[in-house]
Amino acid sequence: MTTNTLEYRMNKLLLKHVHVAGALILLAGACSALPALAAGASAAAQSEARYQRDAAVCLSRRYVGDKDECLSDASTARASREPVTIDPDPGRFARNALKRCERLSEPDRGDCVSRMKGGGTTSGSVAGGGIYRELVTREPSAAPAVPAVPAVPAVPAVPAVPAVPAD
Repeated sequence: MTTNTLEYRMNKLLLKHVHVAGALILLAGACSALPALAAGASAAAQSEARYQRDAAVCLSRRYVGDKDECLSDASTARASREPVTIDPDPGRFARNALKRCERLSEPDRGDCVSRMKGGGTTSGSVAGGGIYRELVTREPSAAPAVPAVPAVPAVPAVPAVPAVPAD
């Protein structure tokens, strides 16, 4: 074998290795970027898969705790992993609050709307079991009706009768 042929083969082999190494570097870079690209789409899927595993543990025969509490904890954990989204329609809450008043009859509906718009006092919390809104409306009491005095018929004047002397 001549030197040129040997040199040619070595260069060809070296070039092959360079191409393979370059391809491997590109492949490694692409593989490392895949989780970052798929993070948005797979975060929900990973969260759901984690919930399914947690729920399966809760429902397994080996679990000795309260199953309902375990499932509730698994559900709460799943909800905490979800991103917080801001409602694009901020007026939806106010419209929903006022919609609750629509079923009431007119005198009560006005009071309900006033309470929902912040009138009166508010106490309690959702965590404590509910929000209590109270609105005190003072209405003037109607004056008691004065009974009508019955008309007394006019009695004609009776002439005085002279007294009879006693014997």
